[in-house]
Amino acid sequence: MKTSHSRPFTYLKSGLAVVLVGCMSAVFAEDVSPTFQETVERAVGKVKPALVRIEVVSADYWDGREVKHEASGSGVIITPEGHVVTNHHVAGDATLLLCTLSTKEEIEAELVGKDPLTDIAVIKLKPEKSRTFPVAEFGDSSKVRAGDHVLAMGSPLSLSQSVTLGIISNTELVMPKWMGRGGLTLDGEDVGALVRWFGHDAQIYGGNSGGPLVNMAGQIIGINEIKIGLGGAIPGNVVKDVAEMLIKEGKVRRSWLGITIQPRLKHGNAGRGVLVSGTFKDSPAEKAGVKSGDVLVRFAGQDVDVRFPEELPAFNRLVAGLPVGEPVEVVVLRGGEEIVLSVTTIEREKIYPQQHEIKEWGITVRNMSDLLAKTMKRDSAEGVLVTSIRPGGPAGDAKPAIFRQDVLVEVNGKPIENVQELRDVTAEIVQGQDDPVPTLVGFERKTERYLTVVKVGIKDIEDPGLEVKKAWLPVQTQVLTRDIATELGDRKLKGFVITQVFEGSTAETAGLEVGDFILAVDGEPLEASAPEDYEELPALIRQYKIGSVADLTVLRDAEKRTIAVELIRSPKLSREMKKYRDDNFEFTVRDITFFDKAEERWKEEEKGVLVEQVESGGWAALGQLRPGDLIQQVDDTVIADVEALETKMDAVVAAEPKAVVFKVGRGVYTVYLEFEPKWETTETQ
Repeated sequence: MKTSHSRPFTYLKSGLAVVLVGCMSAVFAEDVSPTFQETVERAVGKVKPALVRIEVVSADYWDGREVKHEASGSGVIITPEGHVVTNHHVAGDATLLLCTLSTKEEIEAELVGKDPLTDIAVIKLKPEKSRTFPVAEFGDSSKVRAGDHVLAMGSPLSLSQSVTLGIISNTELVMPKWMGRGGLTLDGEDVGALVRWFGHDAQIYGGNSGGPLVNMAGQIIGINEIKIGLGGAIPGNVVKDVAEMLIKEGKVRRSWLGITIQPRLKHGNAGRGVLVSGTFKDSPAEKAGVKSGDVLVRFAGQDVDVRFPEELPAFNRLVAGLPVGEPVEVVVLRGGEEIVLSVTTIEREKIYPQQHEIKEWGITVRNMSDLLAKTMKRDSAEGVLVTSIRPGGPAGDAKPAIFRQDVLVEVNGKPIENVQELRDVTAEIVQGQDDPVPTLVGFERKTERYLTVVKVGIKDIEDPGLEVKKAWLPVQTQVLTRDIATELGDRKLKGFVITQVFEGSTAETAGLEVGDFILAVDGEPLEASAPEDYEELPALIRQYKIGSVADLTVLRDAEKRTIAVELIRSPKLSREMKKYRDDNFEFTVRDITFFDKAEERWKEEEKGVLVEQVESGGWAALGQLRPGDLIQQVDDTVIADVEALETKMDAVVAAEPKAVVFKVGRGVYTVYLEFEPKWETTETQ
């Protein structure tokens, strides 16, 4: 299970207290026989070398952005070549995978394939040199019985590997009826449609997902996935079949009839079969004549009877396992009569194609599958489905605005059938443009079709312009309030207290000191006596010419003195500094100011750019870049200013390296941050 979410029932992590799993001796009660303990130790010894902790960088999509996050799970090596089986919800959406073996060795991995319908994924270790890995073998999970002792193995809470002992409590665990369809869904798929879990009481926590459930012979009989009071493991036979198909083809091919089913009614007339609750339009079942209300009693030569929810997954697996594209005989009861029909299956497609971020629109999108189009009551799968909108982004600011679940069908009069076509037309729109381009967009919302204008493109950070430069006294001050004056023994004192004298400035050269009271400028008394009078001295100084000298009347140690100070050009403020926003790594920086250097006590020769903002879920945030960091170097390039960083980041994007290293100043420390971005591809499935 991943450790970065908090969805109940789904990923073994809701409402869990942090409990440390001890060593093996803590697992056994005092009265456990040495023989049994030896059996457990042998079982652990067979599987432990193949255990893997999986650190994952995954992508989610919301608020119009692809948001990266880190999580962890478990897995187990099942081939000498380094194939690792785990859960889809652990690794199926990964952009980066790093595995830690039982030897503490870290090896990168790549996704081989995923199957949301069973929540299984296979990844493959990618060592620097080819090698043979230790493996764990599968046992026959059909032989598992309630009361069997089992071991849950994995890396809970991203800790080192652990083992807990329990027994099988239930071999036919299904989601409670009150949860309905969707009690456990991944990528729009109901995992419970094919899976009956092994319920067990071996302790599992967040991070155990994908780890093996092991019998006393040291064989995999399940893959841990859920926790709803009991732990729940996907049976090993299901896992083995799916993993073999993923390794061979990268996906699982299944047959599809286009029917929805439920257990037959308790008070219905049929004494056998499974109730057909509905059929999809234009599906194989509908074309063959199967109707809602039919009771399917024989399928592909096998008698069928589904009285309870626990019996549904077996029937669904029977249908899914048929050869694709071949006719199959179906016998249904309708009006008390048996009707024989022939249905030719088609391949079942995934409901939810991959999501993508389109930065120029401020949206995330996906293609439409035929099944998704049917569930949305659309006539075709053409168009691009909007899955989220960035607040304040181009699509969200359009009038009328584009919403989640809208379908983009036309851009500038050109039909848009899929995500790749949207990408292509977007590239044409923004090419050579410095500002967002007003674009006529047609979209559909349920049964209505709208037109709107979207300003497509990424808006550059505007140059705020420079303030008119005025004279400046290089000190910081506070108002000499009446309360302070009273405590000093002279209630009539008015003016300013110096709180800082800038190092190396004309004020320091003239002899001004922290704690001096400025009472007058060129003989003109100051009247400031309340906090709201803070602008009196700066406003008076701004009336002078740059380079002129002002005589300040200063009170120090109860003695008044006159100090002549040259007034210099006021430094640039932070809002006047040049800025740069990197839309690939998602952070914003600016050039450093005189005041930054003074506040941080940076030396005059100190160079770099100051991080102002880091978008959560971006590559920069994932690499631990923080607001306030001073970026001093990127790889081997010294960063003197914003222009240098922009040039370097353009080169980084062109090269698409596996890793980028930032050297940053953070307080009194220097830190090297390593970013490992996954560069965008044109794959839009």
